[in-house]
Amino acid sequence: MIASSLPTRGLARLLLGSVSVVTLTMSTANAQEVDPRAEADRLASALVAKMTTDEKVEQLLNVAPAIPRLGVPAYNWWTESLHGAGGAVPTTNFPQSIGLAATFDPPLIHDVARVISTELQGLHTLARQTGHLGKIGTGLDTWAPNINIFRDPRWGRGQETYGEDPYLTAQLGVAYVKGIQGPNPDLPDVIASPKHFAVHSGPEPTRHTDNIMVSRHDLEDTYLPAFRAAIVEGKAGSIMCAYNRVDGQPACASHLLLKDRLRGAWGFKGYVVSDCDAVVDIYDRHKYAPDAASGVAVGLLAGVDNECHTGTIGEAKGLADRYKAALKAGYLTEGDLDRVLVRLFSARYRNGDLGGMSARKPNATPVSAVGTQAGWDLSLKSAEKSLVLLKNTGVLPLKAGARVAVIGPLGDATRVLRGNYSSANSAPPISVVEGLRRAMPGAQVNYVPFSPSIVDGDLVTDGNFLTPDGKPGLKAVYYNAVDPDKPRGERTFTAKPVVTRIETNLKSSAMQLKEVSPAHKVVWDGFFVAPESGLYKMGVTAVKGAIEIGGKPVITSDHYSLWGEPPKYVEVELKKGERYPLHFDIEGGGAAGPGLFWKRISKDPWGDLARGAAEADVLVAVVGLTADLEGEEMPLKIEGFDGGDKTSLELPMDQRELLIRARTLGKPLVVVAMNGSPINLSWARDNADALVEAWYPGQAGGLAVANVLTGKTNPSGRLPLTFYKDTADLPAFTDYSMKGRTYRYFTGKPVYGFGYGLSYTTFGYGPAKVDPVGGSTANGIRVTTQVTNTGAREGEEVVQAYLRFPDQPGAPRVALRGIQRVSLKPGESKAVTLELSPRDLSAVRPDGVRQVFAGTYRLNLGGGQPDSGLPGTETTFSVDRVVDLPK
Repeated sequence: MIASSLPTRGLARLLLGSVSVVTLTMSTANAQEVDPRAEADRLASALVAKMTTDEKVEQLLNVAPAIPRLGVPAYNWWTESLHGAGGAVPTTNFPQSIGLAATFDPPLIHDVARVISTELQGLHTLARQTGHLGKIGTGLDTWAPNINIFRDPRWGRGQETYGEDPYLTAQLGVAYVKGIQGPNPDLPDVIASPKHFAVHSGPEPTRHTDNIMVSRHDLEDTYLPAFRAAIVEGKAGSIMCAYNRVDGQPACASHLLLKDRLRGAWGFKGYVVSDCDAVVDIYDRHKYAPDAASGVAVGLLAGVDNECHTGTIGEAKGLADRYKAALKAGYLTEGDLDRVLVRLFSARYRNGDLGGMSARKPNATPVSAVGTQAGWDLSLKSAEKSLVLLKNTGVLPLKAGARVAVIGPLGDATRVLRGNYSSANSAPPISVVEGLRRAMPGAQVNYVPFSPSIVDGDLVTDGNFLTPDGKPGLKAVYYNAVDPDKPRGERTFTAKPVVTRIETNLKSSAMQLKEVSPAHKVVWDGFFVAPESGLYKMGVTAVKGAIEIGGKPVITSDHYSLWGEPPKYVEVELKKGERYPLHFDIEGGGAAGPGLFWKRISKDPWGDLARGAAEADVLVAVVGLTADLEGEEMPLKIEGFDGGDKTSLELPMDQRELLIRARTLGKPLVVVAMNGSPINLSWARDNADALVEAWYPGQAGGLAVANVLTGKTNPSGRLPLTFYKDTADLPAFTDYSMKGRTYRYFTGKPVYGFGYGLSYTTFGYGPAKVDPVGGSTANGIRVTTQVTNTGAREGEEVVQAYLRFPDQPGAPRVALRGIQRVSLKPGESKAVTLELSPRDLSAVRPDGVRQVFAGTYRLNLGGGQPDSGLPGTETTFSVDRVVDLPK
């Protein structure tokens, strides 16, 4: 820890780390021959040289204000696109990242990222057209992908990752980065920022203060490989540092991470952005620095180039004063600021935000490129490939004329499809019951309402509102602030609105309207109309106001919601067609968007279940969790959940009772699980007739589930996680040692293993042939096998290559080292070749040194892990010498 008062300038530089300023020289080559990075650095250096100190410090935060005298527009580095862009207009919502991981398909993830990249560019164009540059979601960079290792099933944010395996995470992370940035990382379409660097995977409630001690073995073996791949192979232009400490140093002030590995061993040339308030944590939570001025200096000198500060959401003033104080105290120099700003402005030149580069034009992707049919089609395709069939006694595929009763609280749900880090602005989502009705036209598909549940809450759909004069939608009136510099909640607004329009729902179009300023107020008036009579559970977020029932305000909110704050639900009896007066307002600049939520619930759930089952041939139970229960640092503490994390692997109690009662009704039971993390599926494994893991499958998720259940699509997903029975089978959540965790080091018996997944067809494998690369297996191997569809249906097999290593300390029990999807018609055979590099063949010694061990290796090629019961073939090969690999 740094002493209570910072030492003199020379000693401070010694402690915090000295970084020399690179002198840039102008190339005399023609424009066509200019290195893009060198040209961008030259332009950035010239621009920064013209800035005043006050202008410079303001550019260090995620909201970088415009500098009109230099022709620099406002820019906000805060852009999210974990599995779909977030923005002012409807974007494409793909399956949550853990679902994308279940595809085991890097080319697909690349294609998904290309669509997201295009939509981010279109949103940037919209911001230029409306003048709303500088708002979240308008930049040409994105804080994704999340490539932390999902080491423990309790972590609420694990859904954002690509699972528990470093190899799979690396492959998918590189594919995402390349898809986002485009073919030339020096002239990226959008800059990717892999996160959270590093050794970061919960618990959520203590992430701002945790000091994680990690062994050299686990650091190299588990926590860093995906980040190395994203930087060295993917050429990511940015990286986000994490909240926690690693071996005593905050991750955003870590010499080990930011200097030794990132800029040292990996040769990173891009910029580092902090997680939001992680720089504040350096001095405020970790107490690693004594005050704000020294804290920001520690971060900047260690390698942070851009600070995300949540105060920018509410447009807090004076956030850059900490950097001025650091300059005044001598902790920082103008040269330190210049070095950082050259990196940041070089990035803005290279991504096309700023003009002047000889090799590229400013971004001009049309807004019409956002939310296209092609995006919808890819969302459906990726959702279908993400679904994992875990059990099937023959009830699936469903027969065309089957009478289906969809049961469970998630059967008609739509919010669950999106997962966390997703935009409420996406194409209208399709629930499972609606998907089955589309996939089985003419069949009897009924939904059986359930009792109130903790997973309830979907956005009220368009078509259920009327304006004061009886037209579809709500009257929305927009007012600009008279005093925009005042804090939110203390502003006054113009008496005359700047825009009056009809919104289809309780939503704001402020970001699409040039006339509306960032500091504004929206007022909605009209009526809510229930589509059916019955009992409803309803609530609102982010707004003030009420819906009146019987002349009294019943569905109410008296404050603008905070981050992650759930709606306060009430149960109300509503009549079909009756108009219920509605009045709500919101002030712009909050962390949460407006939303009216509902759920049709049953007064007699067990009676309804029995009656629904009596009229059905098969029961489809849709159960699981939602991203309102598991997610980022949530203000939630109820049975099974704490602060966004899980405390149990069990389904909520009411859902467990539902499944048990459904099993007694004598009808085949198909269980569809929606969740972002492993849950205990042992009951379903032992009692259900079929079991499908659906994750949070995105806007087309319900149709994807229906297509798999009906056999229109052959299931081909694989588990990117180990599904355990109980947390008692695992080490403590706070223990970051990998011993006893994930399929590589877990010695118990899981409910379902990593890599597992079934199909409606069958596959066979021929013998595997191993050829050395360059005459020696120490240089890598090329392995080939013949895969045959031995069944009666067309389908895709996910070929997985697993290594079992020579008996050496530090080697995992088994490890995935190759993947390839192959599509085969009935009876068709194809040769599959996988190339494993020396890094793929390597393991890590206890002291953290990565090596290709000498000795005999066992290699299994198949549809899952060795001994999983899935088809495959096995061979052995030997390596005759030890090969040390670089960090």
